Parts: sequence; C-alpha cells; structure tokens
Amino acid sequence: MKVLVVGATGGSGRAVVETLAGRGHEVTAFARRAGAVFGGRSGVRAVDGDATVREDVDRAVRGQDAVVVALGISEHPLRVRLLGSAGTPLDVRSRGTAAVVAAMREHGVRRLVVQSSYGVGATRDRLPLSSRVVFALLLRPQIDDHERQEDAVRASGLDWSLVQPVTLTDGTGEAVVSATGDAAGMRVSRRAVAAVLADLVEDRGDHQRSLAVSGTRRGLAPDARQGPSRTASPGQAGSS
Repeated sequence: MKVLVVGATGGSGRAVVETLAGRGHEVTAFARRAGAVFGGRSGVRAVDGDATVREDVDRAVRGQDAVVVALGISEHPLRVRLLGSAGTPLDVRSRGTAAVVAAMREHGVRRLVVQSSYGVGATRDRLPLSSRVVFALLLRPQIDDHERQEDAVRASGLDWSLVQPVTLTDGTGEAVVSATGDAAGMRVSRRAVAAVLADLVEDRGDHQRSLAVSGTRRGLAPDARQGPSRTASPGQAGSS
C-alpha cells in the first residue's frame, strides 16, 4: 500500500514510518524536515511541508491509499504551557488533521488512522487522579486541541480509526488494546503504538471506532496481552 505519514519526524511518526516500511509498504514521510531525517531511507519518500498549509498537504495526499496522522509538539510541555510553542502552532493537531481530511475527500482517499491521546473524549473520565491534575494544569491547551482533532475525524465521513495511547516511552514492550477505553499499564512504547497504527492501516474492516492503547502491567495474565504487531479485539483489556 501507499501510505502517507503526517508528522513523520516526531517520535511516534518515526516509529510508524519505520514499521510500515519494514512491512513493505510504500511510505511517504511528510514533515517540515522530512528530507533531513528520511532522505536516502530505502522504501521511504520524504516530502517536506507544513501540515497546516493545505496546499502542502494536498500535494502529499494525492495518490495515497491511506494516511496516518501522528502530529504533536515535541517541546517540553511545561515550556509550552508557560511560554507557548517556539516553532509549532498549539493547534497543529486539529488544523493539520482538518487539512488532511479535506485533501483525502478531494482525492478519494478513504483510510485514515489518527493518533490522539488517552484522556480525550470517551476516556476523559478514566484517567487516574494524578493524570487529571497534570492535564488540567499542564496540558489543557494541547488536550483541547486533541478534542477538536477527534471531532474533525469523527465528522470526516472517511473510514477512520482513532488511537489513544497512554504516556509514550522510547522503550520496548507489548501493547494492550481496548475498544472499551480500558487501560492496563499507564506507559507504552512508541514502537508498540506504531505497530497498532500499522495494523489499522492494513485492516480495512476496522472503521469508525476509537482504541485505547496501554502497556502491560506486572502480573497481567499472558493471554490478556497483545504483542506490538497485533491489534486486540473489542472489549479486550487495554494512550501520546
């Protein structure tokens, strides 16, 4: 498949680009500095562009079979909260996703997979108290933008899936995926989440639902775990 990854140079974006390319897909990596990161990478076409500029996004979406959105702000959240983002708009997730949706409609591309965050929408009330405090004091503007992003996805009319990972890490480990909003461990590796995103790209029948993605916790029964290369079925225990 020809798959576009929007936000390809962030931690999650890089992970999903590598996962998709490793599975043999024709990957287009789209970001402001995509060429500097992926130039020369076999199986990956790097396209420099701004996700908030519709002309840039339109050019990247044309000819794709599916799109993965992994937009975010890489700066420390405390700095962003106090001083604002130095280089990325605070509404990059919603604006970029809206541009992607418009371009996909224009070019007849149906499959959309978007990484959001656990604690948004239906999982808002499932956050532990400590996480609710962090969200309220530190992450509120970014979480509000995730809410707008999810609204745009749900109203898109496309074949969409939303992925809500818990706190992301650069480690390894398995993922637990839930269609009911359940979370096991509150940390999960970007590699494991990337595998879930790639699974959803390949699964054309898994549409119009949101999946919570968490890490395994100590003592979890082996048959309740999902390896990072598979997506769990609805209701199985299972966020950016």
